[in-house]
Amino acid sequence: MSGADPIWSRRELLRAGGAGLGAMALQALSSERAAAQGANAPATHHAPRAKRVVHLHMAGAPSQLDLFDHKPKLKQLDGQPLPESYLQGERFAFIKGHPKLLGSPFEFARHGQSGAEFSTLLPHLAKQADRLLVARSMRTTQFNHAPAQIYMASGHERIGRPSFGSWTAWGLGSANHDLPTYCVLLSGRYGPDGGASLWSNGFLPGVHQGVRLRGEGSPVLHLADPEGLARESRRAQLDTLAELNARRRDALGDPEIATRMAQYELAWRMQASVPELADLSRESATTLARYGAEPGARSFANNCLLARRLLERGVRFVQLHHWGWDSHGTSPDDDLATSLPRRCLETDRPSAALLEDLAQSGLLEDTLFVWGGEFGRTPMNEERDGSKFLGRDHHSHAFTLLLSGGGLKTGQTWGATDELGYKVVSDPVSVHDLHATLLHCLGFDHEKLVHRSQGRDFRLTDVEGTVVRGWLA
Repeated sequence: MSGADPIWSRRELLRAGGAGLGAMALQALSSERAAAQGANAPATHHAPRAKRVVHLHMAGAPSQLDLFDHKPKLKQLDGQPLPESYLQGERFAFIKGHPKLLGSPFEFARHGQSGAEFSTLLPHLAKQADRLLVARSMRTTQFNHAPAQIYMASGHERIGRPSFGSWTAWGLGSANHDLPTYCVLLSGRYGPDGGASLWSNGFLPGVHQGVRLRGEGSPVLHLADPEGLARESRRAQLDTLAELNARRRDALGDPEIATRMAQYELAWRMQASVPELADLSRESATTLARYGAEPGARSFANNCLLARRLLERGVRFVQLHHWGWDSHGTSPDDDLATSLPRRCLETDRPSAALLEDLAQSGLLEDTLFVWGGEFGRTPMNEERDGSKFLGRDHHSHAFTLLLSGGGLKTGQTWGATDELGYKVVSDPVSVHDLHATLLHCLGFDHEKLVHRSQGRDFRLTDVEGTVVRGWLA
């Protein structure tokens, strides 16, 4: 090699020539990603009735039998063994032996013109009965928290698929370039069992991942510039960084670099928009009292009020996760008599206030409202290790969701379970059916909203799902 010839390392040679297997694989993968990212905002398939979604996830699964699905027969048979026919081929997360039936210790009443039955634990949501679709016939395939939550979020029990929020963000695109398209809010002692997989973008472009906003302190960590750095200087840094990233993107053809560039720019705009958004002290004392919110506190009530402000500003998908509904009855921390009323006190008033505000502002006409957990609870007392506290095990065969908003026929109770609340006996609805129906309200045919990844087309509803026509207005 002459002195005029450049001396390249092996890495430089492979990078420059693009002949290495790694470069070839990257090129193929990048081409696939680029093609998908080119369809950044797929056109809706029909006129949408909804433009945004707010999902209030009660992590741990609230007991439908103590809140929404009144079973007088179950109360009549309280303490008796579950009929043997129900146990054939069954398995439970924690129940062992032959369990005894457990009637609800709470009273129920009918509300509104719809006559929907609600427990006395939810007086505020009960007043919204005519604005709600009470879906009593939900079913799922999972009976442990993490896979059930991931299944509810993404249509698949294993991590790696995009969440419903990410599909919505990808499909509808942004309506406010100063805020994320998909925002996540957490409350309760812990986060949901499924963790960040519940708001993952999966194989969709990274810009569609849910952005978690904190309930106290700075809503987004590290959003503020370092002390002493002028905003003009920060802008100059971002411009230079964008230029360097653009060169790298063009050289490698990797759309994830474009994603990072977009995230830098979004963070810049959020520095101006988020402080005003998160300042709940701007709300009136009357509004704060209706929600039970306290500016600066970390609570579900504050998150509901913040969710309303996010929806008003054009955020497409807002997801609230509130931990603590896992009523096994092993101690006062998770029994029906103590923990369930606490969770209801924390969530009932703000949930109803959010729904009412959306209705009064007109936003509910094109906003989907979803309230509920990842599965249901058993009609039997768990009695784990001989516990004397009242509790119910995980139950996949039947649970209840509350829904409202754009495109849905509200003021109705949908479906029914048997006299013990064990299995659905009319109008069953799967998680895939739920997703198909909500996507329909958003203007999408669930069989056509697809994304190609690793050589095949994927969709939120996998290979199942039917639109529940009886839910549609």
